[in-house]
Amino acid sequence: MKILMVCLGNICRSPLAEGILKSKLPDDFVVDSAGTLENNAGKSPDRRSLEIAKKYNIDISSQKSRWFTAEDFKEYDRIYVMDRSNLKDVLSLAKDENDRRKVSLILEDQEVPDPFWSEMDGFEKVYQMLDKASDKIADELKKKV
Repeated sequence: MKILMVCLGNICRSPLAEGILKSKLPDDFVVDSAGTLENNAGKSPDRRSLEIAKKYNIDISSQKSRWFTAEDFKEYDRIYVMDRSNLKDVLSLAKDENDRRKVSLILEDQEVPDPFWSEMDGFEKVYQMLDKASDKIADELKKKV
């Protein structure tokens, strides 16, 4: 099974989500991340995302940002987005209902705030939200395989 995490720039939230979920799933799962903003393509995760991941023994240092494209619907079984703006952007590229069914907010009832303009406490809060969501997602995915 292949899972994609999506945020705006693919340098803060989705790299963390990718690293966290990877740490909770067996190796036969593929987890990747992308952003809806093209500007950051090829960049490493934000230093604060790297630091918070390292604090919890997760290494995301080899990740490189990339742009979400319509081709991702063919490649991935599940696509989790961080907020409603990402949801709108991703769904705008869906060609049919099958594509749309693959996409959901990572937190069912709330958005994951973008910590880019915050200090480390914002990244800690985002980490905790994504860690909790990843526990739930990992449990659900393992049951389906």
